[in-house]
Amino acid sequence: MRTTRRPPSPPPHPRSLLRAPARALALALCAACAAPQRPRSEELRADLQQLVGGARDAVFPALVHIQVNTVGYGGGQERKGRSIGSGVIFTAQGHVLTNQHVVKQGRRFTCTLADHREIPAKLIAADVLTDLAVLQLDEAELKKGGGGYQTLPVARFGRSQDLQVGDTVLAMGSPFALSRSVTLGIVSNTARILAAGPHGRGDDGLTTDRGDVTGLFTRWIQHDALILPGSSGGPLVNLRGEVVGVNELGGNAVGFAIPSSLAQEVAQALIAHGAVPRSWLGLGLRAIERTGITEGALVGSVVRGSPAETAGVRPGDVLLSAGGNKVSARFVEEVPPLLRELSDQPVGRPLTLELRRGEQKVELRVTPEKPQPEHGREQLLRGFGVTVEEITERRAREQDLPQKTGAMLTGVKSGGPAAQAEPPLQGGDLVRAVDGVKIGSAEELGRLNAALPDTGGKPMLFEFERRGEVRVTLVKPASDHDDDPPRELARGWLGVATQPVTRELAERLGTPTARGYRITRVYPGTLAEKGGLTVGDVVVALAGEKLVPQSAQDLGQLERAVRRRREGETLALSVARGTSVVELSIPVERGRTTIEEALRERDAAFELLVREVTFFDREERRWSNSVQGVLVQAVEMAGFAGLGGVRPGDLIEDISGTRITTAAAFKATMSRISREKPARVDLVLRRGVRTQHLVLEPDWKPTPEAFPDGGSDAEEN
Repeated sequence: MRTTRRPPSPPPHPRSLLRAPARALALALCAACAAPQRPRSEELRADLQQLVGGARDAVFPALVHIQVNTVGYGGGQERKGRSIGSGVIFTAQGHVLTNQHVVKQGRRFTCTLADHREIPAKLIAADVLTDLAVLQLDEAELKKGGGGYQTLPVARFGRSQDLQVGDTVLAMGSPFALSRSVTLGIVSNTARILAAGPHGRGDDGLTTDRGDVTGLFTRWIQHDALILPGSSGGPLVNLRGEVVGVNELGGNAVGFAIPSSLAQEVAQALIAHGAVPRSWLGLGLRAIERTGITEGALVGSVVRGSPAETAGVRPGDVLLSAGGNKVSARFVEEVPPLLRELSDQPVGRPLTLELRRGEQKVELRVTPEKPQPEHGREQLLRGFGVTVEEITERRAREQDLPQKTGAMLTGVKSGGPAAQAEPPLQGGDLVRAVDGVKIGSAEELGRLNAALPDTGGKPMLFEFERRGEVRVTLVKPASDHDDDPPRELARGWLGVATQPVTRELAERLGTPTARGYRITRVYPGTLAEKGGLTVGDVVVALAGEKLVPQSAQDLGQLERAVRRRREGETLALSVARGTSVVELSIPVERGRTTIEEALRERDAAFELLVREVTFFDREERRWSNSVQGVLVQAVEMAGFAGLGGVRPGDLIEDISGTRITTAAAFKATMSRISREKPARVDLVLRRGVRTQHLVLEPDWKPTPEAFPDGGSDAEEN
């Protein structure tokens, strides 16, 4: 009997893998591996590797790691820090696309390119509503490497609307601020809505940490390519090597990306206009699914004082058409495109809305307005110990303020002048006047704060509003300069460290009668050492008066008694040593400067606080007198010194060739550096057992004031 053999099926064409779901692709690979034709599986594997490698190579060179120096405000204080993220170069002019939340509160931006060069960048603009931002690389710095914009790799956009569930995608970024990486996954949803309102009908959007709304216009691409912190803003890439999304959120093996169709449009608007041109109606829309409504979109909310409310729109109305165009939002996925269309209406041009209210149809004419930012410029006023914010039209409207004049307090520093006032000021208070002078804005209060050195530190009368009440309080401003700590007058000192010996401790030591102060350290070279005091001695009496500490808190009894003696006066000490008591006469020495009394200097440009080295520092660290310098007491980690690697506890010995021996020498050297503004400052410092050399690269350019929070926009449309 003759049998007919079926010819083997040809392997799938590489192009078909572009649309292959991961499950189907895995089954194909498994089948190929199980088949006797081993070369077929190798060919299939090579096809996949070629596709993934080609997509990687098309975008990877344009991937950048972004470092951001931030300035934020909280608790009445300015807080500097650093944040990280990812982005992709998408124009020949060096524009980098990333997330708004990566650059928010940013003051300085540095992009690390694929060739490891670190290039400064400036913020072109950011858009909170879509969580997108555009940076531009500094061409002057690019040219230093022998290149410029013409040598930059540029990624190209693809059509996110062509994506289908199951498509293979790559997520690129710099997770945990490490080197660039790529992960592989598939698309699991092409129109995911993340923030749904009541009953899942959705008009609320996501809320940022400052209370801004984002994502109203976004239908996210959901995928399972791994996204970790630091990868935000990185590109989502198809197997053609095209950017089809901007990764925004990730975790638990689920990632969400902003579609390239939206990202590309927003990025172009940010470059061309510095913002996305939009209008605002002040209404929120919801899907009509499960409402019993058969057409249109449900008006879920109306902002008080908005164009929609002024025109007569009410929550519960059903929007049927806008400008003659029929409206439909049956499902929640249809709401973002509708909100986006409404935001595209021209500002100032009346728009006719057709609504159903109960059984009646109503036509209303609404005039779209330009969106108003929710947050104004925020600043720190150190003299008053507060942070303040300009009152925007939107903030005044939302808080029912009769006018937008005054300075809104956003935070009060604990223990600061405003917190110590009677009654104390609080975050949310609206300052109306100071010493009878009306305060029209946060900027005016800032100018008053800047003039504080001329006021002599006298208490100032603040008039402020809190929950409708108008109150007054006295605020005594603080000096913006850190005064040196007070120094005590010349005092006596016994060159030892001690601990109190209570009854319980004496009994445990086997010397129940030896209660007093046990010597724990005898400082070398002191009169105490020469007089015969040793570690383990217990001083039980001074000038015949017994010393009997009752608890461990009685540490200062002996020290206080010695302080009252003059230098050169003899101390008659009764000392228990073993089972006997010896009598010693020890001359009083002049007291040494304590750590608390050490002279201090703060440098504002490099943002660090240093103090002089004391006798006790040398003893604790076993430094000889040849060790000279100033100790770093505090350093702003995002300041020039902090970014260069300076840490609290470092001993600065040399600054750009100048030996530093005192706080005065440090001040003089740093003043000269601030005048000369060199591109590089060299530090030699002692840290533990190491002597280290650090290079600080201060950026002397004025701090840019663009977008304290990365920009803001309206919540509804």
